[in-house]
Amino acid sequence: MKIIITTVAVFALLLTTSIIMGGNRFNHKEENEHEEHEYKSYSSRNLDVAAVNNANYTEECGSCHFAYQPGLLPEKSWLKIMGDLENHFDENAELEVDLQNELTQYLVQNSADKSNYKRSKRIMRSLGRSDAPLRITKTLYFVRKHDEIPYRIVKNTKEIGSFSNCTACHTNAEKGSFNEHDVKIPGYGRWED
Repeated sequence: MKIIITTVAVFALLLTTSIIMGGNRFNHKEENEHEEHEYKSYSSRNLDVAAVNNANYTEECGSCHFAYQPGLLPEKSWLKIMGDLENHFDENAELEVDLQNELTQYLVQNSADKSNYKRSKRIMRSLGRSDAPLRITKTLYFVRKHDEIPYRIVKNTKEIGSFSNCTACHTNAEKGSFNEHDVKIPGYGRWED
């Protein structure tokens, strides 16, 4: 009887460990196979993040840099970013109060933690509960997805300059698609894992 109970307990422990390891948020093989399947059935309804659909946001923020989709960061991050526009990455990006409130509301309502899009969900799974990164490039998900691209390529290629220049390599970034099959690195071509 004791042997049967011990055997059942060991089996339960192995099953639990298998489920936990299988559900690991950094299970590269499983995620890559899933993304490959998603690419094959790609359509405009299957974007990675919701495309930007606020003209004021595109005009104000997109005039200086890529108008990052709200689904690339959680609400906490957008609130921190929009709450300190006078020191926006060493620039003064202050806005009139009404416009700042409108854009903050847009970003918060469409943030990664409120999104049903696949990439937004994966970004959120890579963050701790209290994480509020100010840069998309600092999320664990972003770091892992770009870890095979040597920094020297990014830094030394004039058309790129930084990992934050999404549209330099992601040909459909503005539409909300960051699929690796659409990546073309200036001076290097398609990037193959």
